Amino acid sequence: MTEQLKTIGVGLVGFGTVGTGVWETIQKNGQLISDRSNNQFQIKIVKAAVRDISKKRIEDAPAELFTSDWQDVVQNEEVDIVVELIGGTTTAFDIVAAALKLGKTVVTGNKALLAERGAELFALSQQHHAAIHFEAAVAGGIPIIKAVQDSYVGNEIESMVGIINGTSNYILERMTTAGLGYPEALKEAQDLGYAEADPALDVNGWDAAHKAILLASLAYGSVIDPADVYVRGIERVTSTDIAFAKNLGYNVKLLSVVVKHADGQIELRTQPSFIPKSHILSSVNGVFNAIALKGDASGDALFYGRGAGKEPTASSVVADIVDAAYTVSTGAPHRGFLPYSEHTQVKSIDETSTPYYVRFDVTDRPGVIADIAQVLANDGVGISGTHSPVDPENPDKEFVDMVFLLHTCAFGKLKATLKKVLALDSVNSEPVVFRIENL
Repeated sequence: MTEQLKTIGVGLVGFGTVGTGVWETIQKNGQLISDRSNNQFQIKIVKAAVRDISKKRIEDAPAELFTSDWQDVVQNEEVDIVVELIGGTTTAFDIVAAALKLGKTVVTGNKALLAERGAELFALSQQHHAAIHFEAAVAGGIPIIKAVQDSYVGNEIESMVGIINGTSNYILERMTTAGLGYPEALKEAQDLGYAEADPALDVNGWDAAHKAILLASLAYGSVIDPADVYVRGIERVTSTDIAFAKNLGYNVKLLSVVVKHADGQIELRTQPSFIPKSHILSSVNGVFNAIALKGDASGDALFYGRGAGKEPTASSVVADIVDAAYTVSTGAPHRGFLPYSEHTQVKSIDETSTPYYVRFDVTDRPGVIADIAQVLANDGVGISGTHSPVDPENPDKEFVDMVFLLHTCAFGKLKATLKKVLALDSVNSEPVVFRIENL
């Protein structure tokens, strides 16, 4: 019976960790996929482009499968679905664009490519009636893209708040539970393979931000310019702030926030935040990801799972391949993302509001607390508490960390007020600010 099935040809551009996982999954579960598709088709990987053709590959992959020229994959007449797995935004763009212009469906896990150049690619997708599927671009093995696109199609998405970078989450957890400093926790993550040799995109917040941009684009129907998005990473999180958070009943997490406001504007930001220990996101540890989603009809839901790795990411890529294969085999209109709204207005970060944790490096002298409090009061910024622990090893230390917990106010107002505080003689350096999230 298998011989009579329609064969859907797949071409891989990139055969590293994820590409190998895709090959292994299809070889292992190909019959299961056919059975679950009611024997409409069988999926076959017919070509794979690699950087080094001489490199030893997995044993059951034949040598004739491989080429060093991605054009051999995209131009191959047997290839119906092109899977881009090389990353980056230059060559990857050329590959995806070339495939779309030929009317071929594309599957990619490249969140940076879609976040930064999605407008061009989705326009090509619409023009040439060729879909782009990108489940693996957000949260690894968690099927959040299909959930937003399909399961919540009848909902207005009110918010999506989540931990969507496993590397940063692991580093912050180790700083919290093991008392490691940031450099030590980063090195440990690199030694375990959770962080790259160059971890910049993970720790500077942009990996998570790209994912949040894609989720917002899906939820609200238009491609969002990354320049409109507020992003801060974890590089400046210190053991001091971790300790304060723990003592105050919070954990520090790199949080991505997508919220639709009553005026139609979208709050879209990624930064380290204080999350109450009582909230479920606060207990998401290691390299796991979690996204709390709220729809106007569905209410609250939580998506949780491994956010990266060979098998989880390959699982999402294969799911997209199967979804695309249905379209190719039936000739139905494609179900990839097509923008349906002209523009999504991203709310200025200065207009967004939360409570705050602010830490000042001050000179310990009489009246310092009163001086800071007076500036805050003059600008109408309310104080909910102050904290200044004594170092038992150096109780007479002249410089101390003074923490103020502030009531909810607009971020722009807080920034302007902190400039005035910084002008005080007793304040020695730029204040450290964390948002306290009311989830």
